[in-house]
Amino acid sequence: MKRQRGRGRVALAGMAAMCAVAALPGQAWAVGEPNPYAFDSEAKAVRGSAVNSDGPPLTAGSTYKDTIRPGEKRYYRVDLDARANAYVSAVAVPKLATKVGYADKLSVSIEDRSGTKCGDDDAQFGSATYVRPVAAYADRTIDKDSSSCQEAGAYYVLLERTSEGTSTPEPWDVEIRFASEPGLKSAGPTAPPEDWPSASPAVPGGGPEERHGGTSFTDATGLTQGEWQDEITPGQTLFYRVPVDWGQQIFASADLGTSAADDSAQGVGNALVLALHNPARGMVQDASSVYYDGKQKSLAMDPLPPVAYENRYDSGSTSAMRFAGWYYLSVTLNPEVGEEYGQQPIPLILRVNVEGEAQSAPAYAGPAGDFEVTKDDQEAADSGKSAPEAAKSDTMQLVAAAGIGAGIVLVLGLGVWTLLARRRTATAGAGLGAAAPGPVGQGQAPGPGQYGPPPSW
Repeated sequence: MKRQRGRGRVALAGMAAMCAVAALPGQAWAVGEPNPYAFDSEAKAVRGSAVNSDGPPLTAGSTYKDTIRPGEKRYYRVDLDARANAYVSAVAVPKLATKVGYADKLSVSIEDRSGTKCGDDDAQFGSATYVRPVAAYADRTIDKDSSSCQEAGAYYVLLERTSEGTSTPEPWDVEIRFASEPGLKSAGPTAPPEDWPSASPAVPGGGPEERHGGTSFTDATGLTQGEWQDEITPGQTLFYRVPVDWGQQIFASADLGTSAADDSAQGVGNALVLALHNPARGMVQDASSVYYDGKQKSLAMDPLPPVAYENRYDSGSTSAMRFAGWYYLSVTLNPEVGEEYGQQPIPLILRVNVEGEAQSAPAYAGPAGDFEVTKDDQEAADSGKSAPEAAKSDTMQLVAAAGIGAGIVLVLGLGVWTLLARRRTATAGAGLGAAAPGPVGQGQAPGPGQYGPPPSW
């Protein structure tokens, strides 16, 4: 997988992300309007098949874009070895102001050739039944204690869309991503930790700093530990990313500010959704049980275990905390808030804690790819850069370095040329003896050809 870290991305990715932000403050969403979700600029168009044997191949390290209608199935093929773990994620992106229900979901699974499910999950809306990007992944995990899905060969990815009869039948856009995690050089522990710190830490000090969220996983804004001030429009989804290393815990909460609407406005249930996804875009946890009545409200994630390789042998949220890398926070404001309190943006504060010292990574048998935290990642989080912005910065640094290098070569070349010219002048003067004209610099200009032609390189 090409890491969304800013390496090798072109500046056009940043421009695409900027153009994708269609919602302006105070703008209401129109029914059927395209979602401002910024799809990966390098995503390849693909069309899944209704039959598994005809499914188009997906390549590890690549991102794809497809669509799916209610009741449809989409098959794709992945070729796996017997050592690496595989993750295929799907982000469902319904059009704005369309209707979704509690049962609406996009299911993603990986199957072997016998039809056995290796892993599956659902991207769903739950009790917060309003349009927003939702994501989930299916995995094929290498497990010495398992007898299925361990062999090398062809596997099939299946997407299925389930929809309520009252929901809008328009197709959903889908962003598909295939990531591969290298196996271990030697078997590690398989028992997840039973005890870990579960008390929520104190609010980060220093006061809030402004940082505006992106519109997708691709252009999510980098955050570190701290308080981050933003604003959110009804119906809008904002994305952020936080580097979390091995042995570290992430805690997150969101505060929704007060509204200027009068007291006649009605309260709104499930007013805010706060969701956390892991580096492979697998759902970790979400929360939405907040009732907004125009007054400030707070919503917090439940405590999560430290990142550990052996977490994968547990279930639920613990299983999702299985590797280091970028963890993604998304925040969505219920569009009904706009109906009651107006379409103006409402203040939003995110509080993020990353607790614990970073520990050594497991002994991977190859490059960790997405599943590590690098110095570049930390710098991007500190500066608030998204992946396209970090890529653009890296590109500019390469251009600057190349320019400096070319300048040095030019200066050295001119120096050599000058030195050779002076030597030729000195040699010519010595050969003329006493009859030679006075040297240059004593009132006499150099004669034609005195310096000779410049050296040829």
